[in-house]
Amino acid sequence: MRVPNVEDSSGVSRADFAELRTEFSRFMMLYQFGISELMTKVNILKDEFTHINQYSPIEHVTSRVKSPDSILRKAQRLNIPLTIDDIAKNIFDIAGVRITCSFISDTYRIAEMLTSQTDLRVIEREDYIADPKPNGYKSLHLIVEVPVFMSDRVRHVPIELQIRTIAMDFWASLEHKIYYKYNREVPVELLDELTEAAAAAHRLDVKMERLNDEFAKIKALPHPDDEILEQDLPAQFLEALHLQRRAL
Repeated sequence: MRVPNVEDSSGVSRADFAELRTEFSRFMMLYQFGISELMTKVNILKDEFTHINQYSPIEHVTSRVKSPDSILRKAQRLNIPLTIDDIAKNIFDIAGVRITCSFISDTYRIAEMLTSQTDLRVIEREDYIADPKPNGYKSLHLIVEVPVFMSDRVRHVPIELQIRTIAMDFWASLEHKIYYKYNREVPVELLDELTEAAAAAHRLDVKMERLNDEFAKIKALPHPDDEILEQDLPAQFLEALHLQRRAL
């Protein structure tokens, strides 16, 4: 039996509603595909560092896609017409990826490696590490366009990329919880403490990076165990690789 094409309280028929829901689902799917593309690039870098350098500047990676309610609130706040085309043209943080690094220098290192890839295009760049927000927030923010290869076309999807240190991420997470708890009406004394905590987190970042640099200098010195490590590859294999390099 055919279901009657009745309207709900919004004046939209069931058939139209089903069509609109499908259209919006496809729209949101593009952002999930974009995240998958960017996450693949990030994970390749992470694995390469881990296997070749026995150290990865990437500690942790997370991603998210804004909920429809969140997109609606932002569109209303920015006075953006509630159409898929207008939302796509004006809201660039529907999809987001966050990379947490060990040290401040690593944040710039990872940003450079990703943005130098020829199929990524940087739309916006905000360096809140060099120029922190008044509340002490420090992070590297980028909007990058990622190509998504569909069955019949290529779509370029904007993604907000945040790169920060572990200390910065811990502070930002706490700040977000406090703002949510107080519905953004945070008492002045608590705001002052948050700003002070941000400065303390930055001092910790600077100190940890200095210690890491000192450790790197010590690690670069010759060590008796280096000879043992060199024996991991058979001598015949090492000799063949050496001859191949000389031939190039």
